Amino acid sequence: MLQRLPHTGLLPDSLPTAVLTCGDPARAAQIAGYLDAAVCLGQQREYHTYQGTFRGTPLAVCSHGIGAPGAAIAFEELIAAGARRLLRVGTCGSLQPHVHPGDLVVAVAAVQHTGYGREVAPPGYPAIADPNLTQILYEKVQVSGQPHHRGIVLTRDAFFAGVSTPFAPDYAVLSAANVLAVEMECAALFLVGSLRRVAVAAVLAVNGSVLEKPEDMDTFAAYEERVVTAVSAEIEAALETLAAQSGES
Repeated sequence: MLQRLPHTGLLPDSLPTAVLTCGDPARAAQIAGYLDAAVCLGQQREYHTYQGTFRGTPLAVCSHGIGAPGAAIAFEELIAAGARRLLRVGTCGSLQPHVHPGDLVVAVAAVQHTGYGREVAPPGYPAIADPNLTQILYEKVQVSGQPHHRGIVLTRDAFFAGVSTPFAPDYAVLSAANVLAVEMECAALFLVGSLRRVAVAAVLAVNGSVLEKPEDMDTFAAYEERVVTAVSAEIEAALETLAAQSGES
């Protein structure tokens, strides 16, 4: 009898090669609603996994929770379960005046600012998305009807600020360096993809701006109508991307 993977509860080599990931378990259920013959494979911790088909392509979707370390556990176990293309749909905060809530950002790379990344890769190791999968994703985003951007994002560990320290990223400096947005999991995805030799990509819906005011409980706008619309658009673009790559390994 095969032993289930410890955190997701999935069986090794049991998944389709194409997998969508997202932070929120409720969003994983939302994505499963786009699939034909969707079934729930497991709900352990923050890792809720579903499987079905989209346009005839076998797909799975799994939530990974918030933050790089927990997300990396999901990515590693999804790969052990058979994933060879991982595509993250998520949200982010804008670092640019021209990137607005409701826009989509296709991340080509991430400024790696996580404790997880410092433990699993050498200093200076780049956190980059797979160029081929990212190009297909960008093409699907272009026809989505949503305002969109492509570029570098920042991945960090902290959401709410603590006291002032020299270790927190400087949003103004990163904005000047043309970093588009900040989020919490893309670098982990990109590092795992490179280390395990699987194709990874990410698209993010902008749910606010952190240029004028950092992340705050009172200004978090994830449920505004324009953000909800953007999330639906990125899910559809991601599904179309994986369907377009059906049959590839």
